[in-house]
Amino acid sequence: MPVRFLSRPQRVDALIALSGLLGGLLLWFLGLYYARPIAGLSTGLALVALVVMSGTELLRRRAPLTALAIGTAAVTLDLCTGTLLATVVMYTDLVYAAVLYGPPSAARRIPRACEIGTVVATLLALALIREPAALLLGVTFALITVAPAWTGVGIRVHRDRADAAQLAAERTALLAELDRREAVGAERARMARELHDMVAGHLSAIAIHSSAALSIDEPGASREALGVIRENSVQGLAEMRRLIGLLREQTREADEPAPTPTLAGLDALLDRARTTVHDDRFSFVLRDGRGAGALPAPVELAAYRIVQESLTNAVKHAEPGEVGVELGRDDGALVVRVRSVLGDRPGPRAPGAGAGLTGMRERVALLGGELSAGPVAGDGKTWEVRALLPVDEEELR
Repeated sequence: MPVRFLSRPQRVDALIALSGLLGGLLLWFLGLYYARPIAGLSTGLALVALVVMSGTELLRRRAPLTALAIGTAAVTLDLCTGTLLATVVMYTDLVYAAVLYGPPSAARRIPRACEIGTVVATLLALALIREPAALLLGVTFALITVAPAWTGVGIRVHRDRADAAQLAAERTALLAELDRREAVGAERARMARELHDMVAGHLSAIAIHSSAALSIDEPGASREALGVIRENSVQGLAEMRRLIGLLREQTREADEPAPTPTLAGLDALLDRARTTVHDDRFSFVLRDGRGAGALPAPVELAAYRIVQESLTNAVKHAEPGEVGVELGRDDGALVVRVRSVLGDRPGPRAPGAGAGLTGMRERVALLGGELSAGPVAGDGKTWEVRALLPVDEEELR
């Protein structure tokens, strides 16, 4: 037996069944029938139809089509044995429930079946009675079947629309939450890249020169190293202060640095790298082959940060020699190359977390470009970072 038949009926259904049963019993004891029973049938059968109809009310939600089928047989018996009003009213509720709680096919077919049944009943009444009063039987049949069926259709349509609207609202809220989480994650990753790129170079310089000051017991060299440490610590604090100010959306003074670096500041980056290394065997060279024409701000920022991180890595890992920074154009894209001498040092001059290459790859991926970092093929003595950043010409118009 299906689980729906065994489940407990809802309280409303039980109240409807009990009310209909008690009301029908009262009408039966008072002898209030709507019509005379067919010859040979006892009015006691109307009581049987009443009890059966009351029982089907318990199935109006759990098995509406089964309840309607049983109720149709019960109301037919009731119409033949005197017709109790309570039984007829409960049958109208079964028609309504079958349309409202039944499958979608039932909501389409039951109203049509009720209309056809009304027409047939009206024609039969006219054929048997042959009086205009027979039309009243058709109207009564329509009130019992057609009216509750179309009432159920209207309520079902509104219920389905409300469910669809609720589902759409839940879907929209879910998508909004997913977008919010994605935006928060992207913003956290962007802040991490910016913080790393702005501070890592200064901290690397501080680590390198502090190590030199500890290992070289010369007052002059120690004093010079402490000067470089102080300069980089001050610059690092300034960068941190600026970033915190941007995060808090504080208004910036006119003489504060621009929040978005551009490629015009590459010379300053190379000067800072020269100060950090402080080794005559190192040389930092910029070869700018971009040519005339502006670049979109996101491309300039990405290129600047890639060069900045590459110089920081060169300062920590590269052997003495030339560190070359090259900028060029290639088929509508900006090409950034940073080359340094690849050595066999036992370890870096300053510790690092390995987040630099990750940040560079993320920046390039956001622009749909390509990034490669590793020894130059066929050379084995040169380390190259190469980034290809697409340039959208539409952004420059």
